[in-house]
Amino acid sequence: MIRSSRLPHHRARASAMASRTVTKSAIPITNPNHVKPNNGTDVPDAASKDGGTSTASSTPAPTTASESSPVSANSAPNHPSATVAPISEAPRPTAEPPENTWNSLDMGGVNLKTIPHNSGLFTFTFLINLYLNHNSLTAVPPEISKLRHLELLDLSGNALTTVPPEMGMLTQLKELYLFDNQIVILPPELGSLHQLQTLGIEGNPLDASLKGMVQKDGTPALISYLRDTCPMPPPPPQRVWKNVISPAEREALANDPHTETFSVLCYNILCEKYATEKLYGYTPSWALSWDYRKELILTEVMAYDADFLCLQEVDIAQYEDYFVKHLQGQDYEGIYYPKSRYKTMSDIERRQVDGCATFYKASKYQLVERQLIEFSTVAMQRPDFKKTDDMFNRVLGKDHIAVTCLFENKITGTRVIVANAHIHWDPNFRDVKLVQAALLVEEIETIAAYFSKLPPRPPISLDDQLSPSRPPPTYSDGTKIPTIICGDFNSIPSSGVWEFLSTGSVPPDHPDFMSHLYGKYTTEGPKHRLSLKSAYAAAGDISLTNYTPRFQGVIDYIWYSAGNLSVNAVLGEVDKGYLEKVVGFPNVHFPSDHVCLVSEFRVKPVRDALPSSSTSSSNGTHS
Repeated sequence: MIRSSRLPHHRARASAMASRTVTKSAIPITNPNHVKPNNGTDVPDAASKDGGTSTASSTPAPTTASESSPVSANSAPNHPSATVAPISEAPRPTAEPPENTWNSLDMGGVNLKTIPHNSGLFTFTFLINLYLNHNSLTAVPPEISKLRHLELLDLSGNALTTVPPEMGMLTQLKELYLFDNQIVILPPELGSLHQLQTLGIEGNPLDASLKGMVQKDGTPALISYLRDTCPMPPPPPQRVWKNVISPAEREALANDPHTETFSVLCYNILCEKYATEKLYGYTPSWALSWDYRKELILTEVMAYDADFLCLQEVDIAQYEDYFVKHLQGQDYEGIYYPKSRYKTMSDIERRQVDGCATFYKASKYQLVERQLIEFSTVAMQRPDFKKTDDMFNRVLGKDHIAVTCLFENKITGTRVIVANAHIHWDPNFRDVKLVQAALLVEEIETIAAYFSKLPPRPPISLDDQLSPSRPPPTYSDGTKIPTIICGDFNSIPSSGVWEFLSTGSVPPDHPDFMSHLYGKYTTEGPKHRLSLKSAYAAAGDISLTNYTPRFQGVIDYIWYSAGNLSVNAVLGEVDKGYLEKVVGFPNVHFPSDHVCLVSEFRVKPVRDALPSSSTSSSNGTHS
């Protein structure tokens, strides 16, 4: 870029005019109560940030992501379905920037010498374009990282000797101008700026090799180099178990010989073929590789030693060649089903199809039966769905599944139903998510009713000391059987899926049906009688189960039947201080974009079930 002009707004306007085709004037920032100061040296603080001296840039607005980036931030490749060949990416949830009437701020050429750490500038989290060029800044505060939606940042023509590593948190940046400063070193943390298309570094005493890299191979080459050579950050503190009951209750339950507990782990491990640089360009390539991630996944899963492991996005090759091989030695046996598209593929291709894997402690539980739930197949079999266009056009094109397993405790004879599900991802198909969740629970209720009619099996006594002290329980109907439904539901707590699972019903005109027609679901409303609760709700909920630059929220759950199970403890959150310093997952410490969930439950005896008020009672074996 030409750097011949020193006019305050030259850089902002010239670069904007050169790279933008969509013209849109920004709205000036005015404050009628503001007293215009003398030529100041500081950015106004929070109380006066909207002053008249700072106006939104009059330059054209930036192009949309699809116009300015090969990888559109708002577009996503088609998700694998039964009718298309496998692809290398699977879209992930995204969150849009905060809405505001203006999103550009031009503070170039106003003789700024410093920006306070508590500047009101850093409260403008909606900003997309920020011009601080041709001032007298010697440093940029690390609080710049709060402006997560910035796509253009111009710091040209200042007196900067470095930029803060925290600038690497601005993963939406597409243009970063650092022309004509005194910058000697670029922090390797800038390697997470995977969407950066233009990095202006001329006019700085940088290492010649870095300049040469940009000149020869372009900005992406330098960003990749910084990303892959960035030192490994300090690991986070260990996640802490959160007990739900008081010490007195814990002691009483621990002394009860009839107390029966089991634990469940739920984890979307991020399938190898979906872990691409296109989707996770902020992750070092070596940390994104399956060879690196698989060891972290296995180590974490085995460390919690749960009775049931429910994993999503496990492909056939990973299941057969890695997980079965290593988990067998830890007393686990597994059940696995891939998504139905594998039926139409060659042997080589089908090994890359992902699905759901459930492992269980073979010394403790007997597998009675297992059942695959293919949502599209179940929908096709419903008489009230068969003639609806919506079912054909929306539901049948998705090959998401759930795996339901029926278990019996070998000692006590207690029965447990464990369902492992992966629901459709696309927010534009909220209706499909709700239909899939309703079909899932409906199938589980049918399975539970069948399971309740089976006669009790004689318990298998492993030795004389483990003989049961009372006869195995009997179940009058399926709702009396302890039930776990867990998985990646791709649905936040305000969704129709969450409402349906947690309350037992949604109205037939629920907004998430999006006015589409799905038989009885949209004439009567789906209902269930399982009395489901989220395990993490008993411990005050969790702030996120999926963490990427574009989305941070809860979409994974462990649901339990509150009528016959109580929560003992849940595995706590990832340290918030750590999260504030990392761009997103996966990274060197977390091998998936999802967070592993673990919960421990206590079985309420069938004949003397505890009242519903003690749903969250536990024996608190974790600390």
